[in-house]
Amino acid sequence: MQAKSSVLSCYCDKRVLSPISKYTWTPFLQFATLKPMTKNLFFVGIVVAASGLISPALALAVGLVYGLTLVHPFQMESRRLTKFLLQASVVFLGFGMNLQQVVRAGRSGFVYTAITITVALTLGMLLGRLLGVCNTQAFLIAAGTAICGGSAIAAVGPVVNANEEEMAVSLGTVFVLNSVALLLFPFIGTSLHLTQTQFGLWAALAIHDTSSVVGAAAKYGALALVIGTTVKLARALWIVPLAIGTAAIKKSKTRIQWPWFILYFCLAAVMNTYVHALAGFYHAFSKLGTDGLTVTLFLIGTGLTRKTLRDVGVRPMLQGVMLWAVMAVGTLWAIRAGWIAL
Repeated sequence: MQAKSSVLSCYCDKRVLSPISKYTWTPFLQFATLKPMTKNLFFVGIVVAASGLISPALALAVGLVYGLTLVHPFQMESRRLTKFLLQASVVFLGFGMNLQQVVRAGRSGFVYTAITITVALTLGMLLGRLLGVCNTQAFLIAAGTAICGGSAIAAVGPVVNANEEEMAVSLGTVFVLNSVALLLFPFIGTSLHLTQTQFGLWAALAIHDTSSVVGAAAKYGALALVIGTTVKLARALWIVPLAIGTAAIKKSKTRIQWPWFILYFCLAAVMNTYVHALAGFYHAFSKLGTDGLTVTLFLIGTGLTRKTLRDVGVRPMLQGVMLWAVMAVGTLWAIRAGWIAL
């Protein structure tokens, strides 16, 4: 018995593990050690982003480093929180905006968005066909570029019966370009000496997602933030007619998602303009919106992983890049030429 016990003890001793056993256990032990650390870093990132100590662009950059180097411990929960936090932040930003500015920008921006959306959808489908991207995926990428990034894809995806892979690839394509835009646009605007009005309009027409439009515009200036947010929300309203039109063509009975948060944003602007008794709270609400947006961008960055980049593939990404480049350069040229102006 003593000999048998000695053998078992020797077998279980880490120092005599076979090479195969060492190969099996080492990654497991590393992962077990790494997992608590990734959770802690995730929560630290949220706290720092919410503190107001870093800009929205830096929060996105930090999130991207996290997503591309570590295993996300809360992938699904983070996606759900991102959607809610983005909409709530946009509503709170409304408490810092004047209704007259919102109406003026929204009225003019609605016409410009109608034109750019039509061009983007048409060109996106042509590029998709030229590059051999399947129709559903090409349509989702075109819709995300034309209207409101991930929100548009999430709205029309069920209508066209997109499968999980098509949704993931389309969202991945848009999120990658969205991240690049937030970091790149303020630099380009400063280099070209764009006014705040010009930059806000350009960001709203050329950047996919609301979060990145607001983040880029906030970095450029207060007036750029008002213009960018308002015109972008006018652009986002086109989700509804696009989804309804697509459902009619496809004869789909899928329930259409209405962007109610845009209405709440307008109500917040109404209160800020006319209900002066609560004026002391509005600045705090607007600051809460900015901080919430910074956290949102950190969460978006953490969701962009190496797997996302691998899954996207060359052709869908090429379609997204080409379409985005044409829209960004085209709208910038039209704005500088005075064809598009507020």
